[in-house]
Amino acid sequence: MSSAQNTFIAHRGASYLAPENTLASVNLAWELGADAVEVDVYLSADNRVVVIHDKTTKRTSSGKANYKVAKTSSDVLCGVDVGAYKSNKYAGEKIPYIDEVIETVPEGKTLVVEIKCGAEVLPALEKAVRESGKKEQIVFISFGWKTILETQKVFPENKCYYLKMFSAGLARRMRLAAKNGLAGVNLNHKIINRKVVQRANDLGLEVLAWTVDEPSEAKRLTDLGVTKITTNRPKWLKGQLAK
Repeated sequence: MSSAQNTFIAHRGASYLAPENTLASVNLAWELGADAVEVDVYLSADNRVVVIHDKTTKRTSSGKANYKVAKTSSDVLCGVDVGAYKSNKYAGEKIPYIDEVIETVPEGKTLVVEIKCGAEVLPALEKAVRESGKKEQIVFISFGWKTILETQKVFPENKCYYLKMFSAGLARRMRLAAKNGLAGVNLNHKIINRKVVQRANDLGLEVLAWTVDEPSEAKRLTDLGVTKITTNRPKWLKGQLAK
Protein backbone atom coordinates (compact mmCIF):
# COMPACT_ATOMS: atom_id res chain seq x y z
CA MET A 1 0.00 0.00 0.00
CA SER A 2 1.18 3.50 -0.76
CA SER A 3 1.99 6.10 1.89
CA ALA A 4 -0.28 8.45 -0.06
CA GLN A 5 -3.24 7.02 1.83
CA ASN A 6 -1.70 7.88 5.20
CA THR A 7 -2.27 10.94 7.30
CA PHE A 8 0.96 11.73 9.14
CA ILE A 9 0.35 13.48 12.44
CA ALA A 10 3.30 15.43 13.81
CA HIS A 11 3.75 14.41 17.46
CA ARG A 12 3.89 17.55 19.61
CA GLY A 13 4.80 19.30 16.37
CA ALA A 14 8.01 18.42 14.54
CA SER A 15 9.44 17.38 17.89
CA TYR A 16 12.39 15.40 16.50
CA LEU A 17 13.85 18.68 15.27
CA ALA A 18 12.29 21.40 17.43
CA PRO A 19 11.20 21.70 21.08
CA GLU A 20 7.90 19.87 21.61
CA ASN A 21 4.59 21.70 22.00
CA THR A 22 6.00 25.07 20.97
CA LEU A 23 5.05 27.39 18.12
CA ALA A 24 8.45 26.66 16.60
CA SER A 25 7.69 22.94 16.56
CA VAL A 26 4.15 23.40 15.26
CA ASN A 27 5.14 25.81 12.48
CA LEU A 28 8.04 23.59 11.42
CA ALA A 29 5.67 20.63 11.16
CA TRP A 30 3.44 22.58 8.78
CA GLU A 31 6.47 23.67 6.77
CA LEU A 32 7.56 20.02 6.49
CA GLY A 33 4.22 19.05 5.05
CA ALA A 34 2.59 17.33 8.03
CA ASP A 35 -1.06 16.53 7.39
CA ALA A 36 -1.91 17.17 11.03
CA VAL A 37 -0.22 18.32 14.23
CA GLU A 38 -0.84 16.92 17.71
CA VAL A 39 -0.37 19.03 20.84
CA ASP A 40 -1.08 18.50 24.54
CA VAL A 41 -3.12 20.83 26.73
CA TYR A 42 -3.66 21.59 30.41
CA LEU A 43 -5.75 24.16 32.23
CA SER A 44 -3.79 26.79 34.12
CA ALA A 45 -4.77 28.23 37.51
CA ASP A 46 -6.39 31.24 35.81
CA ASN A 47 -8.46 29.06 33.47
CA ARG A 48 -6.40 29.44 30.31
CA VAL A 49 -5.61 26.51 28.04
CA VAL A 50 -1.85 26.13 27.73
CA VAL A 51 0.11 23.75 25.51
CA ILE A 52 2.40 21.43 27.47
CA HIS A 53 2.72 17.67 27.92
CA ASP A 54 3.72 17.33 31.57
CA LYS A 55 2.00 18.30 34.81
CA THR A 56 5.00 20.52 35.58
CA THR A 57 7.42 22.65 33.62
CA LYS A 58 10.49 20.91 35.03
CA ARG A 59 11.49 18.66 32.10
CA THR A 60 11.07 21.10 29.24
CA SER A 61 12.70 23.95 31.16
CA SER A 62 15.78 21.80 31.87
CA GLY A 63 14.88 21.99 35.56
CA LYS A 64 15.26 25.77 35.65
CA ALA A 65 11.56 26.27 36.36
CA ASN A 66 9.40 23.77 38.18
CA TYR A 67 5.84 25.05 38.21
CA LYS A 68 2.76 22.85 38.60
CA VAL A 69 0.69 23.80 35.58
CA ALA A 70 -2.70 23.53 37.29
CA LYS A 71 -1.51 25.66 40.23
CA THR A 72 0.21 28.39 38.22
CA SER A 73 -1.21 31.36 36.31
CA SER A 74 -0.79 31.34 32.56
CA ASP A 75 1.28 34.53 32.44
CA VAL A 76 3.93 32.82 34.57
CA LEU A 77 3.75 29.55 32.62
CA CYS A 78 3.96 31.28 29.27
CA GLY A 79 7.07 33.11 30.38
CA VAL A 80 9.04 29.88 30.87
CA ASP A 81 11.80 29.08 28.37
CA VAL A 82 10.95 25.64 26.97
CA GLY A 83 13.22 25.82 23.94
CA ALA A 84 16.75 25.91 25.30
CA TYR A 85 16.61 22.28 26.50
CA LYS A 86 16.44 21.22 22.83
CA SER A 87 19.21 23.49 21.56
CA ASN A 88 20.48 27.04 21.89
CA LYS A 89 18.84 27.73 18.53
CA TYR A 90 15.47 27.57 20.26
CA ALA A 91 16.36 29.44 23.44
CA GLY A 92 13.54 31.75 24.44
CA GLU A 93 10.76 29.61 22.96
CA LYS A 94 7.79 29.79 25.31
CA ILE A 95 4.79 27.66 26.32
CA PRO A 96 2.01 28.78 23.97
CA TYR A 97 -1.70 29.23 24.54
CA ILE A 98 -3.94 26.90 22.54
CA ASP A 99 -5.34 29.99 20.78
CA GLU A 100 -1.89 30.72 19.34
CA VAL A 101 -1.47 27.16 18.10
CA ILE A 102 -4.91 27.07 16.46
CA GLU A 103 -4.02 30.27 14.59
CA THR A 104 -1.19 28.44 12.80
CA VAL A 105 -3.39 25.69 11.32
CA PRO A 106 -3.44 26.05 7.52
CA GLU A 107 -6.53 25.47 5.43
CA GLY A 108 -7.07 21.78 4.80
CA LYS A 109 -4.94 20.69 7.77
CA THR A 110 -5.97 19.26 11.15
CA LEU A 111 -5.02 20.00 14.74
CA VAL A 112 -5.19 17.06 17.14
CA VAL A 113 -5.66 18.28 20.72
CA GLU A 114 -4.75 15.82 23.45
CA ILE A 115 -6.39 16.69 26.76
CA LYS A 116 -3.84 15.80 29.44
CA CYS A 117 -5.91 17.03 32.38
CA GLY A 118 -9.59 16.35 33.04
CA ALA A 119 -12.91 17.74 31.86
CA GLU A 120 -12.31 20.93 33.85
CA VAL A 121 -10.51 22.29 30.77
CA LEU A 122 -13.55 21.95 28.50
CA PRO A 123 -15.32 25.31 29.08
CA ALA A 124 -12.14 27.27 28.35
CA LEU A 125 -11.21 24.96 25.47
CA GLU A 126 -14.67 25.29 23.92
CA LYS A 127 -14.40 29.08 24.06
CA ALA A 128 -10.95 29.09 22.44
CA VAL A 129 -12.04 26.71 19.70
CA ARG A 130 -15.29 28.58 19.02
CA GLU A 131 -13.56 31.94 18.78
CA SER A 132 -10.83 30.58 16.50
CA GLY A 133 -13.14 30.08 13.53
CA LYS A 134 -11.34 26.79 12.85
CA LYS A 135 -13.53 24.42 14.85
CA GLU A 136 -14.03 22.05 11.92
CA GLN A 137 -10.26 21.51 11.69
CA ILE A 138 -9.84 20.21 15.24
CA VAL A 139 -10.14 16.71 16.69
CA PHE A 140 -9.68 15.59 20.29
CA ILE A 141 -7.96 12.69 22.03
CA SER A 142 -7.56 11.68 25.67
CA PHE A 143 -6.44 8.77 27.86
CA GLY A 144 -9.22 9.75 30.27
CA TRP A 145 -12.34 7.76 29.47
CA LYS A 146 -14.75 10.12 31.24
CA THR A 147 -12.86 13.09 29.82
CA ILE A 148 -13.18 11.99 26.19
CA LEU A 149 -16.88 11.21 26.65
CA GLU A 150 -17.44 14.69 28.10
CA THR A 151 -15.41 16.17 25.26
CA GLN A 152 -17.66 14.44 22.75
CA LYS A 153 -20.68 16.04 24.45
CA VAL A 154 -19.12 19.50 24.31
CA PHE A 155 -17.93 19.03 20.71
CA PRO A 156 -20.58 16.76 19.13
CA GLU A 157 -19.56 17.72 15.59
CA ASN A 158 -15.86 17.00 16.13
CA LYS A 159 -14.12 13.64 16.04
CA CYS A 160 -13.03 12.34 19.44
CA TYR A 161 -10.73 9.36 20.00
CA TYR A 162 -9.92 7.37 23.12
CA LEU A 163 -6.21 6.87 23.71
CA LYS A 164 -4.97 3.52 24.98
CA MET A 165 -1.49 2.23 25.71
CA PHE A 166 -2.10 -1.43 26.64
CA SER A 167 -4.24 -4.18 25.13
CA ALA A 168 -5.90 -5.17 28.42
CA GLY A 169 -9.57 -4.20 28.25
CA LEU A 170 -9.27 -2.88 24.70
CA ALA A 171 -12.10 -4.96 23.22
CA ARG A 172 -14.53 -3.69 25.84
CA ARG A 173 -13.43 -0.08 25.42
CA MET A 174 -13.86 -0.34 21.68
CA ARG A 175 -17.43 -1.57 22.10
CA LEU A 176 -18.16 1.27 24.48
CA ALA A 177 -16.47 3.79 22.19
CA ALA A 178 -18.76 2.77 19.37
CA LYS A 179 -21.81 2.81 21.65
CA ASN A 180 -20.96 6.34 22.86
CA GLY A 181 -20.37 7.74 19.39
CA LEU A 182 -16.61 8.20 19.49
CA ALA A 183 -14.87 8.30 16.12
CA GLY A 184 -12.34 5.67 17.09
CA VAL A 185 -9.37 4.65 19.18
CA ASN A 186 -5.83 6.03 19.12
CA LEU A 187 -3.53 3.18 20.11
CA ASN A 188 0.06 2.49 21.03
CA HIS A 189 1.31 1.03 17.75
CA LYS A 190 2.60 -2.09 19.53
CA ILE A 191 -0.92 -3.31 20.40
CA ILE A 192 -2.32 -2.95 16.89
CA ASN A 193 -2.76 -6.19 14.98
CA ARG A 194 -5.10 -7.60 12.35
CA LYS A 195 -7.67 -8.65 14.95
CA VAL A 196 -7.81 -5.16 16.47
CA VAL A 197 -8.26 -3.52 13.08
CA GLN A 198 -10.96 -6.02 12.10
CA ARG A 199 -12.83 -5.43 15.36
CA ALA A 200 -12.65 -1.68 14.77
CA ASN A 201 -13.96 -2.11 11.23
CA ASP A 202 -16.85 -4.21 12.50
CA LEU A 203 -17.72 -1.50 15.04
CA GLY A 204 -17.35 1.37 12.58
CA LEU A 205 -14.35 2.81 14.46
CA GLU A 206 -11.17 4.35 13.09
CA VAL A 207 -7.81 3.14 14.39
CA LEU A 208 -5.03 5.70 14.82
CA ALA A 209 -1.48 4.75 15.82
CA TRP A 210 1.17 6.43 17.96
CA THR A 211 4.16 7.08 18.05
CA VAL A 212 5.89 5.59 15.03
CA ASP A 213 9.33 6.61 13.74
CA GLU A 214 10.39 3.33 12.12
CA PRO A 215 9.51 2.91 8.41
CA SER A 216 9.08 -0.86 8.77
CA GLU A 217 6.51 -0.38 11.53
CA ALA A 218 4.72 2.35 9.59
CA LYS A 219 4.50 -0.05 6.63
CA ARG A 220 3.17 -2.86 8.85
CA LEU A 221 0.43 -0.59 10.16
CA THR A 222 -0.38 0.72 6.69
CA ASP A 223 -0.70 -2.82 5.38
CA LEU A 224 -3.16 -3.55 8.21
CA GLY A 225 -5.26 -0.61 7.09
CA VAL A 226 -4.21 2.04 9.62
CA THR A 227 -4.34 5.38 7.81
CA LYS A 228 -3.47 7.90 10.54
CA ILE A 229 0.00 7.59 12.06
CA THR A 230 1.49 9.88 14.70
CA THR A 231 5.24 10.42 14.32
CA ASN A 232 8.02 12.69 15.54
CA ARG A 233 9.38 12.81 11.96
CA PRO A 234 6.47 13.47 9.56
CA LYS A 235 8.38 14.47 6.43
CA TRP A 236 11.12 11.86 6.81
CA LEU A 237 8.74 8.99 7.54
CA LYS A 238 6.48 9.92 4.64
CA GLY A 239 9.50 9.97 2.37
CA GLN A 240 10.67 6.56 3.60
CA LEU A 241 7.30 4.97 2.90
CA ALA A 242 7.17 6.49 -0.57
CA LYS A 243 10.37 4.69 -1.62
